[in-house]
Amino acid sequence: MEIHDPNLHLKLMEMCDCYLGTDYAATIQQVADAPSADTQEDALRYLGLAILLTLTEKARQLSLKRKKDKITVTIKHDAEKTALRPPTRAVFDRLIAIMRSIIHLDEDKGGLPLTLGLKNDQIEVQVKIERTTDKETLKVKFPDLD
Repeated sequence: MEIHDPNLHLKLMEMCDCYLGTDYAATIQQVADAPSADTQEDALRYLGLAILLTLTEKARQLSLKRKKDKITVTIKHDAEKTALRPPTRAVFDRLIAIMRSIIHLDEDKGGLPLTLGLKNDQIEVQVKIERTTDKETLKVKFPDLD
């Protein structure tokens, strides 16, 4: 059973606020290439930056997948995908655990809407998580921002 920490939702929004207006892609690469000793901080930072980058690109979906030991992160527009530098396995695992805690998901598969407050605005995204024996996926779907 996951430990539900309502502060993780707040910490994720604070991380987004902290990095608003920065170079999201470059900072994601730094987090992926040089993780710190604090896996939770790195996971919140990576997820916040990936969400901000997806919003900035006006993309439809952020997808983080682990199949066996290979981790991929993509941002999907309607017809094209952009690959991001994936986090380490420890950061990926913590990131999934954080999102499971935020949406209160104990089952292997499920999803819920999630509202993120960003400065003086908010956005509602659809979060879906799925876990099997050799695969784990987190998808965050964004509303049409055009």
